[in-house]
Amino acid sequence: MKKDYVITIGRQLGSGGRIIGEKLAAQLGISYYDKELIQIASQESGLGKEYFEQADEKKGLSVFGGLFGLRGTMADEPFSTDYLNNETLFTIQSDVIRKLAEKGSSLFVGRCADYVLSGNPRCLNIYVSADIDDRIKRIAELQKLTVDKARDYIEKADKKRAGYYNYFSNKVWGVAESYHLCVNSSVLGIDETVTLIHQFASKRFGL
Repeated sequence: MKKDYVITIGRQLGSGGRIIGEKLAAQLGISYYDKELIQIASQESGLGKEYFEQADEKKGLSVFGGLFGLRGTMADEPFSTDYLNNETLFTIQSDVIRKLAEKGSSLFVGRCADYVLSGNPRCLNIYVSADIDDRIKRIAELQKLTVDKARDYIEKADKKRAGYYNYFSNKVWGVAESYHLCVNSSVLGIDETVTLIHQFASKRFGL
């Protein structure tokens, strides 16, 4: 009987990591989670999704919004404090990731999923990068930005992602030993990169 497996994708902004993840999950016929995790974490916890959006892949101890009520059964849980910090939100979201991974084969983009699922023996961790010129072009087109503003946007996003990953995990964002496979999507292009990772995953999991 085929065993379930999990694939996680860390990615540089503008590398095409998100679309690569979507296409790969579709080809493999497994569940795909990216921004969907925010909505699910909100539903599971009873907290407004705006709190997860504010903390999404941002590190730190910053407190959000001061006092606010917690809905549902969360009022009786340890998270029922006078504030929510990023650690609390990370814990809630991590619990959701683990629960989803237990339900069946799935693919997660970002959010330290590789660290969260480190205890899963059938987990494949991928990191997607790309040449800076390709990243700038993609973000400039998607966000309707000038080249200079796209470059600045990318630099700030990379710092936030690295800070988040390094803060919550015991690894270093973007460093090869933190992953099973690192690939530059500029070399083969999006579709061929999907094919490469598909082949790698197939060999890894015996698909």
